[in-house]
Amino acid sequence: MTAPLALTIGDPAGVGPELAAAAWALSDTEALTPFFVVGSARAVEEAAQRRGITVPICTVKTPDEVADCFAGALPVLDLGDLPYAPGEPDDAGASLALNALVTATGLVRSGAASALVTGPIAKSRLARVGFDHPGQTEFVAEACGIAAENAVMMLAGPSLRVVPITVHVSLRSVPDLLNAELIRNRAAITAAALVRDYGIAKPRLAVAGLNPHAGEDGRMGTEDAELVAPAVALLHEAGIDAFGPLPPDTMFHAEAREGYDVAICMYHDQALIPMKALDFDAGVNVTLGLPIIRTSPDHGTAFGIAGTGKARVGPTIAALRMAGECAARRALT
Repeated sequence: MTAPLALTIGDPAGVGPELAAAAWALSDTEALTPFFVVGSARAVEEAAQRRGITVPICTVKTPDEVADCFAGALPVLDLGDLPYAPGEPDDAGASLALNALVTATGLVRSGAASALVTGPIAKSRLARVGFDHPGQTEFVAEACGIAAENAVMMLAGPSLRVVPITVHVSLRSVPDLLNAELIRNRAAITAAALVRDYGIAKPRLAVAGLNPHAGEDGRMGTEDAELVAPAVALLHEAGIDAFGPLPPDTMFHAEAREGYDVAICMYHDQALIPMKALDFDAGVNVTLGLPIIRTSPDHGTAFGIAGTGKARVGPTIAALRMAGECAARRALT
């Protein structure tokens, strides 16, 4: 038995509380690893009622108590008696979300919980209460003593895994940010994580070109020959099965996907458009390169539909399942 998973509530005015409750309601049929919510028991209970599902709540003081109550109730590590106000974010909710993130990260780092699953937050709201990181990924990396550039975002689903080398930057700035060492480093971190957490003994990395047709011998740009190809050569020297640069427009059809385990992409949309087209409801945001396991549903707070029952629970279930599977593999090593 591994320790339970820690699921943060996210912003309590968003869809996080109701999706936590909905995931527990399906935990038996979905065969999920036991988990507990870090946040507000009242908010989760009222969110479940608003969604029209019956979810008994048991408050716990430590993760050790989760195993005894998970089968009959959703365990919640209660950090505050906050009422549920869907679609109405405020500073009190942001403070709770931040407290939940800090608390859950500490529990996973200590080994009391086996993996961290983060609910969606509103970055602008967190900034108002003293959160000075670009996002949860950077916070967790710093808490683990990992430089932000060594925390790699992978989006993973049943059909595809993708890693964008550059993430939330303008398309205009991408060529200036890319270099062979950056590509090599993030690809190598990805390969190591696929071995350790996904049980792939010899990961195959398909490396996308930056330009159409991977530059077509320089006629559509020289970056692929000058930046991407040298990175692939460095990966070969390290014994990693990487190939490319490949024309991005022919990488993602079904037959092509059978030839690799992860696609290394040069920018955000090059990675996320095919990912969301193929696995929109089952995509999981995974942070690689950390000493702990961290996953997250691949969506935001969705304040506009919070409390309406329209939010789909699939991404939360997928994030919990992937965290549990990775934790089980690490427990065997």
